[in-house]
This record gives sequence, C-alpha cells and structure tokens, in this order.
Amino acid sequence: DDHSRPEKASNLSGKRFIVKMDRELFPHTLAAQADQIEAVLHIGARTDTTEQDVALLDRLNTTYSKQVWEFCTAFQIPLIYASSAATYGDGSKGYSDAPERTPGLEPLNPYGRSKQLFDEWVLQQEHSPPFWAGLKFFNVYGPNEYHKGRMASVIFHAFRQISETGQVKLFRSHKPEYADGYQLRDFIYVEDVVRVISWLMENRPASGIYNLGTGQARAFYDLAKATASAMNKELVVDWIDIPEDIRDTYQYFTEADMNKLRLAGYRDVFHSLEDGIGDYIQQYLIPGKYR
Repeated sequence: DDHSRPEKASNLSGKRFIVKMDRELFPHTLAAQADQIEAVLHIGARTDTTEQDVALLDRLNTTYSKQVWEFCTAFQIPLIYASSAATYGDGSKGYSDAPERTPGLEPLNPYGRSKQLFDEWVLQQEHSPPFWAGLKFFNVYGPNEYHKGRMASVIFHAFRQISETGQVKLFRSHKPEYADGYQLRDFIYVEDVVRVISWLMENRPASGIYNLGTGQARAFYDLAKATASAMNKELVVDWIDIPEDIRDTYQYFTEADMNKLRLAGYRDVFHSLEDGIGDYIQQYLIPGKYR
C-alpha cells in the first residue's frame, strides 16, 4: 500500500502482519520468497469515482494490476483482485458477470473504465494463476473507513451527519420515475465480503469474474432510517440536489446478479441492510474503534 498517510496506521492497529511494504516494492521484492506465499489478495486501488486523472488511474488500477497478475502467473500463486460494479455504467446492459458480457460494458467514469480495462485484459490472457477471481464489489460498507474521505460509505457519512447535526443529507431525485431518496443500491457489509473471499480461497471454484453484492437493491432512505434507528435517533432528512458535476453520471439503480457465485456453491446468507448497519454502528462507530 501507500503508507504515507498517517491516518491509515489505525487500520493496522492490533493486527498481525509480518511486513509492511510500499506498493512500489511489490511484487519485485517478494520474488525470492514467492514459494512462501499462499495467495495474493489485491484489493487496493485508487477508488475515487470523481478522479479525472486518467494516467494516474491507468498506472495504479490497470498497469499495476497487470504486474500483480504477471507475478502470480509466473510463480503460480492464487490471486483474488478487486474489480468494481462501476464497470456496469448506467446499468442499461444489465449486471451479469458472465465473461461474454464483459467486453460490451460502458462505465460512466474514468475509475470504472480503469477497472473495465483490466477485466478485459484478464479475460484475454492465455496464461493465468492456478486460481483467480475478480470481484465486482457493489456498495461495500463497514469498519476502517476513516481515511477514505468523501469515498467512505454513505452509512459512515450518515452516522457523522446525525451525530453532528441531528440530520442526514440525502439526494433528491432528478428522474420522475424515482422518488426522493429512493435511488437504489446494492449495499453489502464488509464482513460478508471477507467471508466470500475466505470461501473462494478455501474452495477454489472455477476461476473468473464474480459479482459481489447481496443481490437485493435497497433505497438510500432505507439506509438513512436504519442508521438513525441504530443510533436510537429520530430520522430527520435534509434534502439536497445531486451536484451538477456528477448528476449526468449518477446511478439510480444497481443490483448484483449473484447467480454465478451461488451456482459455484456459496451458500452463506448475507447480512440484511438493517443488521449490517446495526453491527457497524453499535460495534464500531459508536465505540470509535480504529479511529
């Protein structure tokens, strides 16, 4: 990772690890110890969906990921990497993770395109790690978001807003078919993400790209209500317009098609939005863990 930001240090507090390494030193530095590596989980990326520096996104999200892939291929190390639901764009082409659907996707922003380019490249490779999975994360939320700024989950921001002002800001709808606050997203608790990754490493189903959401879209209003409830507060909404710089590319609906992962054998039940938010707020945000 890039460890230059001191606020990231709290994410490692209390954790067990052998070495902390700058991302520019990996994978070359580890080549001599490749036979000791059980798997590579390449989850990091430049995740700012408003980032307009295409060269930066290409370097960090596409080119760097290719280097990780080539390292894992050369030394035959299993690899799980982070793709993104941002590759699906406005959703008009559906949310299928079937490989034949990948090349036709049209992301709405440079971040999504950087992830799409790597997915397309991966599917063209003749040689690969012994097992690999690209995970198209939908809206992940959970502990250790303090360093993410505006890219932290809506739950994180809602908690802070209610704590500081007693209100939560929600976007008005700019489409007549959606009521204010009823734009829909597939929110998944990070604990479920970790369980899926662990299951993939243990069971190693067919390699490929997999969606990772709950398969059930929920409204932002539901999220705000669950957040206030977990805080034992009354929900008060401050309605605001979607900023003009993101209004044209704003997604009104996302929902993961989870059939592929289920058919691969994954059986665990995902947290409901209410249960996940309740755990996050009461076990982590209110006690101030990892701050």
